[in-house]
Amino acid sequence: MNAEIRYYISVFFKRLPIFLLASLSISSAAVALAVILPTVFTAKGLLLVEAPKIPQDLAESTVQLDEIAQLEVVQRRLLTRANLLDIARSYDVYEDMGSMSPDGIVNRMRQDSRFNRSGRRNGATVLEVQFYARSPQIAAAVVNEYITRILADSATQRQTQAGDTLSFFDQEVERLDGELDLRSQEILRFQNENSDALPSTLDYRMNRQSLLQERLSIMARDRAQLEEQRARLIQMRESGLSADTSDQGNAPRSESERQLVSLQGDLSQALTVYSEDSPRVSILRSRIAALETQIAEQLSTQVSGDDPQQARIDEAATMIDLQIAEVDARLQFLEEDGQGIEEELSVLEDTIVRTPSNAIALDALEREYQNVQRLYDRAVDRLSQAVTGERIEVMSKGQRIDVIEQALPPSSPDSPNRPLIAMTGVVAGVGTGLGLIVLLEILNKAVRRPVDLTNGLGITPIATVPYIKTPGESFRRRLVAIVGILAIVAGIPALLYYAHYEVMPLDLLLDRIVTKLLP
Repeated sequence: MNAEIRYYISVFFKRLPIFLLASLSISSAAVALAVILPTVFTAKGLLLVEAPKIPQDLAESTVQLDEIAQLEVVQRRLLTRANLLDIARSYDVYEDMGSMSPDGIVNRMRQDSRFNRSGRRNGATVLEVQFYARSPQIAAAVVNEYITRILADSATQRQTQAGDTLSFFDQEVERLDGELDLRSQEILRFQNENSDALPSTLDYRMNRQSLLQERLSIMARDRAQLEEQRARLIQMRESGLSADTSDQGNAPRSESERQLVSLQGDLSQALTVYSEDSPRVSILRSRIAALETQIAEQLSTQVSGDDPQQARIDEAATMIDLQIAEVDARLQFLEEDGQGIEEELSVLEDTIVRTPSNAIALDALEREYQNVQRLYDRAVDRLSQAVTGERIEVMSKGQRIDVIEQALPPSSPDSPNRPLIAMTGVVAGVGTGLGLIVLLEILNKAVRRPVDLTNGLGITPIATVPYIKTPGESFRRRLVAIVGILAIVAGIPALLYYAHYEVMPLDLLLDRIVTKLLP
């Protein structure tokens, strides 16, 4: 057992240059990295998305944004190229900004910025804003600038959206109001152009048509009776007959008196149907006046001693002529009145025929008007809501982002953890060196111990002679190992230092490597 331990110890010392080369390379790189990496300070601030201060069932804002969406929007707007360049130059975030390109500054600012959202459904949503910088003052200043711009941008965005909504519905109400005026003018113009054939007066016109048709029937019957009466009077005049002049009971003493009584009865009946200005009433009154005058003349003739019988015959002839004249006048009146009624019936028939098409056209116009009216009423209601929503946003009574905690300069750096980096590098170097020795021994199949002869050849040697190095070989080997170790110990830190200050900062280089390895 002791021989085995001594053997492994001898193997370790034999491979000591390789162990030192591997372990010192990694350890020196880790130590150099721990020393060279710049100190990074992290400042953070907390933002809270607050619920609306006015209950939504009483008054609702027109800006409807989900909390997560709202934070996403303000974050995207904050991390624009113009904002990041302005903030970086305002606070001199990086030491070598003069040699950095604008794209490099923007990428570096985005990498050093952190936005962490936390929250749950139906709960409060919190946004944590972090920034990594070379000094605590710069880190706190950048985070506070981020918070200020987020608050201002969120308020401006919500007010702008509310204002745009209000402006849209204001223009929509004005447009629909003009549309309503146009529709009203179209309906009014159509009604004026078709005032005689509108659906609203159809019942009146149909009743009027029925009344006129009935009047025509009555007039036709009256015309037939009058024509028959005229023919009979003409026959009486041609045959020399006269009306019966004998007195019967309480009847009038002459034909004129009987005719007068008859006309007075007709006048009484006419006044129940026609007005005083009616042509029929005027004719009856004229005939009554003529008969009264005639009767008065007959009475004066009888008083003067004329022949009563001849007077009665003359009177009868005159009465027949008067009756024929009356019948002719009434026939002429019926003819003229009938022509007027037929013309009116023709007009009514035309308007009744045109009424269905006018009703369809008018219904179409009114439907369009009602559709626009509904849109107008809806737009007015939305405009009222938009006015309320705009006032809510102007007075900051809606959903908004508020500051829970301002960023303060940190008292200690966040990174790097130099002892941890150095210790991790040393442990990794030692482990790598030992692992390399074990790997080389596993891969080496040469005979180096008597037991190897026994296991390989199946013989037991009497004695073994080890390889004896000359003093020169030992010196050269030690010199090469020492030079290699010194080169590693001094060269690796120098190389890292040059890369950090002349090529690219190591922290940025590591970030790029990690980004490429883990996209």
